[in-house]
Amino acid sequence: MSQDDPAPGEGSAAQLSGEEKSHVSAKQPARAAVLHEIIRVQGEAELSRSAAALAWSALAAGLSMGFSTLFRGVFQAQVPEGSAQHLLGSFGYSIGFLIVILARQQLFTENTVTAVLPFMTRPSPGNGLRLLRLWCIVLAGNLAGVLLFSYGLARLDLFPPAVADTFGSMGRELMSATPAEMFSRAIIAGWLIATMVWLLPAAPESKFWTILLITSLIGLAGFPHIIVGASEASYLVFQGQLSWHDFLCRFCGPVLAGNVAGGTFVFALVSHAQVASEA
Repeated sequence: MSQDDPAPGEGSAAQLSGEEKSHVSAKQPARAAVLHEIIRVQGEAELSRSAAALAWSALAAGLSMGFSTLFRGVFQAQVPEGSAQHLLGSFGYSIGFLIVILARQQLFTENTVTAVLPFMTRPSPGNGLRLLRLWCIVLAGNLAGVLLFSYGLARLDLFPPAVADTFGSMGRELMSATPAEMFSRAIIAGWLIATMVWLLPAAPESKFWTILLITSLIGLAGFPHIIVGASEASYLVFQGQLSWHDFLCRFCGPVLAGNVAGGTFVFALVSHAQVASEA
């Protein structure tokens, strides 16, 4: 060993200046506790918003999420049926999520993590009521917006027959699953959305690509999302191909329960327990 080599057990950090060591420290990934706190603070801010602010933001998000159905259908109509069609459509599926998240509109499935962490950190009846208040307002606003968008899509003559037929086939494919299948698949969708929410503070410079990757995978795999799926299923309702009873009982109930289970009871609980065990 030459005299210039570091002694056994010496790390290379011993060769760095103070400024360089600070630079190394700055490049370390954030601990899970830091990400937890960032999301918890965001959740506190959302829980403190007025009902009117939440409702208008949720309505805007529901309208924006309609673009996931629109662009998925437009993209899929451009290629023959097959694997390429579903792959291209999955990128269209991401459009609504990109609009909603980058514009900071209120989306229900995001709030299965963001707004839940304040309650898990300080569980109390008051915080529980605040959480239920936010969930009810946001879910109602999201559904109102997406149903309004879907009504326009179904009743206005906006696209050629080939594209309109694609919208219908998307809805029929969604509704071909049994309620039990919808529930189990929706758990994974809720889990992936919660994972995306957790990842965004860790890589803010990659926010666009994180949203695009995860949501396109949800669309490609056919995991149902309560808001996007409501747009696809209600298109059939407004076309007279599906009853409101089936829309509510066969789609909304199982998918809503699955999304909440995946986002809250699987991901949020485990992530919170990880941080709490380190405290």
